[in-house]
Amino acid sequence: MNSFFEPYGDLFSTLSRWQRDLDPAFWPDSASSIRAISRRSFPPVNVGSTPDAIEIMALAPGIDPQALQVTIDKGLLVISGERQEPDEAAQGKNSAIYAQERFKGSFRRVISLPDDVDPSRINATCRDGMLRVTVARREASRPRQITVN
Repeated sequence: MNSFFEPYGDLFSTLSRWQRDLDPAFWPDSASSIRAISRRSFPPVNVGSTPDAIEIMALAPGIDPQALQVTIDKGLLVISGERQEPDEAAQGKNSAIYAQERFKGSFRRVISLPDDVDPSRINATCRDGMLRVTVARREASRPRQITVN
């Protein structure tokens, strides 16, 4: 009994080949493996909401906080910067690298914010490889208790 994938080899090599062939059409700078993390997903982010603010947490280990840029314009929050290659002393001068999964180079993440945020009230801190961006909501959009007479 012939399998659909038999002429193509195993399933993972087929999917990897398809991704390699299609990625340049959609993401010219994408990674070459189906399991690789590409630049378009770095740094990984979590976006949360409280009644008072929108909070964005970005994992940015090994990045100098001074190398991070955070901007907000027209409802879009942009996190960008560059991740440097680790120095030779940290990885050993004489070690030969046979696999490298750590992303290096420039990156950019764009996050769409809700309409009720106040772009003039934004705070960004970076500590222990975690970038935390808080964008306050406008006073008029916050829930408030109305007294009924």
